[in-house]
Amino acid sequence: MSEEAVGGPSTSSHENPTNDVRVSIRELALFFLRLGTTAFGGPAAHIAIMEDELVRRRRWLSRETFLDLLGASNLIPGPSSSELAIHTGYLCGGRVGLLLAGICFILPAALMVMAIGALYVHYGELPAMEGILYGVKPVVIGVVLQALLGLARTAIKTSLLGVLSVVALGLAIGGLHPLLLLLLCGFAACASALFASRSAPGALPAFTIGTATIGTATGLSMGSLFLVFLKMGAIVFGSGYVLLAFLRNDLVLHRGWLTDAQLVDAVAVGQITPGPVFTTATFIGYVLGGIRGAIVTTVGIFLPAFLLVAASGPLVPKIRKSKVAGAFLNGVNVASLALMAAVSWQLGRASLVDAPTAIMAVAAFLGLVLWRVNSAWLVLCGALMGAVLRATIR
Repeated sequence: MSEEAVGGPSTSSHENPTNDVRVSIRELALFFLRLGTTAFGGPAAHIAIMEDELVRRRRWLSRETFLDLLGASNLIPGPSSSELAIHTGYLCGGRVGLLLAGICFILPAALMVMAIGALYVHYGELPAMEGILYGVKPVVIGVVLQALLGLARTAIKTSLLGVLSVVALGLAIGGLHPLLLLLLCGFAACASALFASRSAPGALPAFTIGTATIGTATGLSMGSLFLVFLKMGAIVFGSGYVLLAFLRNDLVLHRGWLTDAQLVDAVAVGQITPGPVFTTATFIGYVLGGIRGAIVTTVGIFLPAFLLVAASGPLVPKIRKSKVAGAFLNGVNVASLALMAAVSWQLGRASLVDAPTAIMAVAAFLGLVLWRVNSAWLVLCGALMGAVLRATIR
């Protein structure tokens, strides 16, 4: 593979169109391979780690551009952190970068989940990961808080956006559907910009929301398995917990392919492995159809993300250039951070269970803010400390 720098899609030179930083295909691939191998904690943690690496350390993206890509990722169905990785790949490396970033981020987790699936099918139980999660989760809280602090400074540009952020956080904690929250904040900011300028709107955001339902046969085959997970990748908004509701309704209640116990185990595997939570699909595919099933379900659930980002990616810079459409995106960005904060609050309540976990969370936050410690190393240290502490307690 060539190591020549591949530029962004909107320039004829080999430059990153955002900040003139040259990003080679090799750098892009290595970064997302490492991220997919070490990024525990779910979408909020993945986004926080990407902000730390891409904005603060490598400076591949400006914070404003990062926020725009995050907002765009939240407006389309599918796994938001994976779509953010794919968006970044497109911006830094064109269509080749789009494919490479997405595949490199997804592949390590998919392979790990496939291996766990093989052990599960053979032995009938999951490997013990309790100690690792005990240490990783509080570190993730510190990483996410640091990212939220930096992103909020950039996103909250006006007093209106400040008010919107508070309202959005309350609605997110209250359980409002993520898509409704994003649209509500976007249109509120858009209406304010229209009122202020007293002008007709320019080009409004042209994101297409995938809502088509794909019919599938009730019998289990590789084709029906692919279509079921393709449908989910095309219509599911929100976190892995939203995916859980779709999986239970379709695979347990409607088709009877899985039991509730198997589904809970599948979701647990998605939580205890790094990378996208949607690799839960890989585990289910292996349980239902071995290696072929794992490949089919993984491709099915992630394929819409690649297609939707390829379609919406070129629109993001155009939206930002329009005053009214840019205001819509500002509102969406604030709502995206509110959703991230709400998830962090829920995760924090479950993760900070004693003094050691609270100390690890504070240490991770201070390490990032004061000493700029690499977030990947913090996560790995947390995993090691958690395993040691759990072993000591026992």
